[in-house]
Amino acid sequence: MTDLPHLVALSLLPPWCWLRAAERLRRGDTAEAILCDLLTTHWPEQPNKASTLHTRAAAAIRRACEHGIVAVPWSDAHYPAALTTIVDPPPVIWVRGAIEALRAHAVAIVGSRAGSPYALAVAARIAADLAGRGIVVVSGLARGVDSAAHRGALTCGATVAELGSGVDVLYPPEHAPLAREIETSGAIISELVPGTPPQSWFFPLRNRIISGVSRAVVVVEAGEKSGSLITARCALEQGRDVLAVPGNVLTGRNRGAHALLRDGAKIVESADDILEELQIAAPPRLRDAASNAPPPDPILACLTPGEPSDLDAIAERTGLSASRLLPRLLELELQGSVARVGGGRFVRVDSSC
Repeated sequence: MTDLPHLVALSLLPPWCWLRAAERLRRGDTAEAILCDLLTTHWPEQPNKASTLHTRAAAAIRRACEHGIVAVPWSDAHYPAALTTIVDPPPVIWVRGAIEALRAHAVAIVGSRAGSPYALAVAARIAADLAGRGIVVVSGLARGVDSAAHRGALTCGATVAELGSGVDVLYPPEHAPLAREIETSGAIISELVPGTPPQSWFFPLRNRIISGVSRAVVVVEAGEKSGSLITARCALEQGRDVLAVPGNVLTGRNRGAHALLRDGAKIVESADDILEELQIAAPPRLRDAASNAPPPDPILACLTPGEPSDLDAIAERTGLSASRLLPRLLELELQGSVARVGGGRFVRVDSSC
């Protein structure tokens, strides 16, 4: 993984650089070349900036090794394929826990930090039902709805927490025991290098990752200015489904979610509503192995064993949009018919047509 230090150095640049970096990484440029060009163009008066960035990157990698944190560069097969499709994916994500959790179908559940008892109960129930069907529940480890969703998911399956700090700097600190539970079957992830303390502007930034790794975002109780609406907006910009749970109209606590419903978000009363919207009848691991074989899959038909293809190429061959193509590719991956080889590319693993 010789490119990792340069990718980590890229991640230490301001977030507005990540969009330009992603565009060039997709074109096949090396992280080293991209970093050099960005520094030359935007910081010509700081000749020592490259050395400083590489020193910080090396320190972050050492800290990760010391704390059992895995660095997953965007070119790695474990990097969430869904995340490669957003306009500004982080060059590296840092992971504590079960890295395989990043490869499963995922649904985000977000909501108020001061959630009502009703909201907390609904978030926990829906999360438990989704996790029990093999769906990984994603949220932000915040107080309120986020933590209720994580706890609900843990009763039946796995969950992923995306932080607004380094994965070894937990916030809020009282959720450290919850984070340890999450790591046993799921993962704690962040785009910020280990050791990064939480800052207010990190949290809106991390919301695009919560939606980016997920197939859909479910909003459970959100006020008019709730941060959950930022996640919902990111989801819409990324082509994800946005769903919302209706609440009490007398309290005013759910006006943000009700606004989403007025704008066309699907009403969620149970996990079945979410699975129906995503057209998932049942998770692959629970399907009846004795059922009749499905007809030839057009996606498999356009892939050749041993020859990786990116999403754009597969979309062109199949005529499917990226928003419809990616969920099917992830399902085929879980079935073992398709494998990811890094950089958001897929390859067929069998030899049949």
